[in-house]
Amino acid sequence: MNNFTFYSPTEFVFGKGTENQVNELVTKYGATKVLIVYGGGSVVRNALLTRIEESLNHQSVPYVTLGGIQPNPIDTKVYEGIDLCRHENVDFILAVGGGSVIDTAKAIATGVPYNGDFWDFYIQKAVVKSALNLGVVLTIPAAGSEGSGNSVITKSDTLQKLSIRVPELLRPRFAIMNPELTYTLPPYQTASGIADIMAHIMERYFNNTAETEVTDRLCEGLLKAIITEAPKVIKEPDNYGARANIMWSGMIAHNGICGVGCDEDWASHFMEHEVSAVYNVTHGAGLAVIFPAWMTWMASHHVEKIAQFAHRVWDIPESDNKKDMALQAVTYLKNFFISIGLPVTFEQLGIPDPDINLLVEKLHQNKGEYVGAYVRLSKKETLEIYKLAL
Repeated sequence: MNNFTFYSPTEFVFGKGTENQVNELVTKYGATKVLIVYGGGSVVRNALLTRIEESLNHQSVPYVTLGGIQPNPIDTKVYEGIDLCRHENVDFILAVGGGSVIDTAKAIATGVPYNGDFWDFYIQKAVVKSALNLGVVLTIPAAGSEGSGNSVITKSDTLQKLSIRVPELLRPRFAIMNPELTYTLPPYQTASGIADIMAHIMERYFNNTAETEVTDRLCEGLLKAIITEAPKVIKEPDNYGARANIMWSGMIAHNGICGVGCDEDWASHFMEHEVSAVYNVTHGAGLAVIFPAWMTWMASHHVEKIAQFAHRVWDIPESDNKKDMALQAVTYLKNFFISIGLPVTFEQLGIPDPDINLLVEKLHQNKGEYVGAYVRLSKKETLEIYKLAL
């Protein structure tokens, strides 16, 4: 196991009706004026936004709003939010939504105190040294951004989809998590979120670090729990217990605990980022296509941890033929994704003829000559993996 620092200061307020505590929490963390960031759609239709505004009014906390955040969030909304915060003297950001909203809020939080372009942080031209405090009311379990210091934003003019990781400054001060707020999510969005959660675990699980039994078992147990709970959520959208388990798993999957002491991979995420940047597909659905292709390639090139995944997660009997075990695991994973309504090929994703050469070029322009840590992948290997997703 590698040396590590794990820092996770977020206060999680979990359960029914917890969104009613938003006024107390923003006050607790020193807010004098709040920017509410949200997408639209469900938070307006189900009156969640209205309830939050009423809660802030009850505490006499002034606020302004920024709506219209889209899936695969883009830089233009970040610039709009930065300008609004500066003009209105906002000192706290409240994200009401899922990963796209939270990631936008984090980007705004970095940009307000910075004299340059917030995008400097995403292209590694500058380092985040300060940020506004933020809180979350989670409505979509998927990205895990409610418990992480990560943010992913797409540059609209170049279609670069890049991320930052600043846990010491960008972990939310609090995250309100009421599973009831997820009851009305469309099945496809629920399923895509589940794939994203699983991918966050697997990116950490597939590593070459020795003596990580505790971290491995955390990952494996979490994956098995998700595999058990996911069909319940799809079949019974208002099953509180199943929704609660999926929501909590999303946070655990991405707050860092599943990767402590390990060299994480992230090649599949980086490869999918190019797909969703160019074709604007749902991120989790894209991962359901890319991750099995990545695992299929690994079955022939670095099989050990894939075979362990096969045995411990899917209960495939151990065998001397580790490649066969690994390929069985890929089949099980694909069948699971299909069973909850997800695509497992580019065509099923709605991209019958993807420009794979473009995806490869953009990937390595953005991430360098090699991506990943489980196996360092060059253009030749990422091209092969993209083709396996056909």
